[in-house]
Amino acid sequence: MAILRDVIERHRVSNPLPLRWLQRQLLASPAAPFSVQKFYDALRSQGVAVGKDTVHTFLGYLEDAFLVRVVALHTASECQRMVNPRKVYPVDPGLLPVYERSGRQNTGHALETAILVELERRGCEVGYIRTREGYEVDFIALAPDGLWTLIQVCADLSDGAARERETRALLAAAAEHPSATPVLITLDAVPPQPALPAPIRWFSAVAYLLDGDG
Repeated sequence: MAILRDVIERHRVSNPLPLRWLQRQLLASPAAPFSVQKFYDALRSQGVAVGKDTVHTFLGYLEDAFLVRVVALHTASECQRMVNPRKVYPVDPGLLPVYERSGRQNTGHALETAILVELERRGCEVGYIRTREGYEVDFIALAPDGLWTLIQVCADLSDGAARERETRALLAAAAEHPSATPVLITLDAVPPQPALPAPIRWFSAVAYLLDGDG
């Protein structure tokens, strides 16, 4: 990839192998939790010599090169933010099929990435949520006007288990963040039936992405 070559040349990376592995790891596992410690341990188990601080530096290089976006856990504790895994997304959903080796369409991750891109385009500060019960919500976004939104992204809500999982996480997060509006975004063209439990609001992805103001 030309961008990676530019990163190597710009920062004069003398040992590019760990950087290449990091790039593949991040882009092949979009939206998945990423732990520098676990990646560092995996490299060492393969006999790849690299320092943990170097992995942190390489992640910063890829982010600065606009190859990936990094989303941290939303918490008031800087320590918790640093020690918890971050979620890493490609800068463009179009990169997903390039690194998807299984042949899957990966529609859900592509949609999640597109929503993140849109949130950042709107100038939002974005994190992800893990509730006290351990449920996860894809994004919590603080808009420039000061409004908070909890956002769960689900490509297909027709499966009952998926509906239960996504709404349960949103309701739990909404209880912990009462000032935030809980939103569920899907690819469906019509509202889900039966209606989602209050106070969850539903948006079709098309309508949400075309509404520049949110």
